[in-house]
Amino acid sequence: MEQKDKKQISRRDFLRTMGTAGLAAAGVTACADGTSSGDRDTASGQQGTMTYRTNPSSGDKVSLLGYGCMRWPSVGGRSAREGNEEIDQEMVNALVDYAIAHGVNYFDTSPAYCQGKSEHATGIALSRHPREKYFIATKMSNFAPSTWSHEASAGIYRNSLKELQVDYLDYMLLHGIGMGNGMEEFKARFLDNGILDFLLEERGAGRIRNLGFSYHGDVRVFDYLLSRHSEIRWDFVQIQMNYLDWEYAKQINPRNTDAEYLYNELASRNIPVVIMEPLLGGRLSNVPDNIFTMLKRREPGSSAASWAFRFAGSFPGVLTVLSGMTRMEHLQDNLKTYSPLDPLTEEEFSFLQEIAARMMQFDTIPCNDCKYCMPCPYGIDIPAILLHYNKCLNEGNTPSSPAQEGYRKARRAYLVSYDRSVPKLRQADHCIGCGQCSPHCPQRINIPGEMQRISRYAEKLRTSE
Repeated sequence: MEQKDKKQISRRDFLRTMGTAGLAAAGVTACADGTSSGDRDTASGQQGTMTYRTNPSSGDKVSLLGYGCMRWPSVGGRSAREGNEEIDQEMVNALVDYAIAHGVNYFDTSPAYCQGKSEHATGIALSRHPREKYFIATKMSNFAPSTWSHEASAGIYRNSLKELQVDYLDYMLLHGIGMGNGMEEFKARFLDNGILDFLLEERGAGRIRNLGFSYHGDVRVFDYLLSRHSEIRWDFVQIQMNYLDWEYAKQINPRNTDAEYLYNELASRNIPVVIMEPLLGGRLSNVPDNIFTMLKRREPGSSAASWAFRFAGSFPGVLTVLSGMTRMEHLQDNLKTYSPLDPLTEEEFSFLQEIAARMMQFDTIPCNDCKYCMPCPYGIDIPAILLHYNKCLNEGNTPSSPAQEGYRKARRAYLVSYDRSVPKLRQADHCIGCGQCSPHCPQRINIPGEMQRISRYAEKLRTSE
């Protein structure tokens, strides 16, 4: 169905729900509900207790901050999504312990995260705590055609239970609906093989407490699944939402869908919303210098990331906001934002819309650093190349002509930082255009085309004076 035909919530209507009365009606509480002591932590700047939202389907009181387990730390200190380093289990345990102690009770993982090792690490860390202290969410990540048979997909589900060391799942998602070939791929992954029916049976048996899906890409699949809500009764849905994607997702990439439409469709059906990519792959925490100055002038003591998290959390239909927190300082900063949440005012909402409009002036590539395009069979570090280009573009270090003022300085800044960010053997000039990456990109980026464009641009800078 056409998005234009849908009744959209106005800014003023949205903001009227952001007051205390609106939040209370939406099931928001600022108490620990037995989950955590919520004591003040002066070392990390925590104040008060975690904000919770109530899932109307199950009555679960879920922490507004959810832990995304796709970026667990590696033994080398990086995210385990990168390279081949093992997950640092000791640090994972410490992060989980700290999160639970400060009220976080929702942990989101997948068989596909951290090169297939996230569920195992998450299971080890969480199994050290009483089962009633946490909600575990995982996914049916049957992306490869070799896993589309009923037997293979059911095997993925059963292995998740084993790796997570649980006999039931609190939240189960159909992973990445709308990706690839859209409706055709969705039918192959979930309908033709009977897996959706299987998961519904598992929910009926109590081994899945809440069933939902995560959406990327083709909006026809999203609309189709919502058209079956009265039959299936979705317990929750996970969408990408942040203050840039609220109005500009489709403008960034025509195959994306504005978060305003997605949220409103779910809210109109009273389906709880789980938010992914509140920072848009880190772009809203590493904003251009002029944007950073505007944010700091408004709230000197707040991080750029905290603005994005406040935006996502201010919507009353949001159950939890996921953050992939690799380091303790990330966790502490996000805890500060949600302990408790200070909802956006009307003026602040308008301010962030102004920020979004300014950010749209930059012609960046819509890479969220999800790494679904990886690994490249030829060793190219696709996300690092795209993110480096975006960073230089935002900082004004993408000169176009030797006649341009400051050309030599910007040229050097781009080339030096490129070599430091991406090893030479993993740079864009090694792309052969095989196209294996593009079908896996939720943002529908023409990755080979961008690799060729960036390669030509870098070569032009290297050969010019």
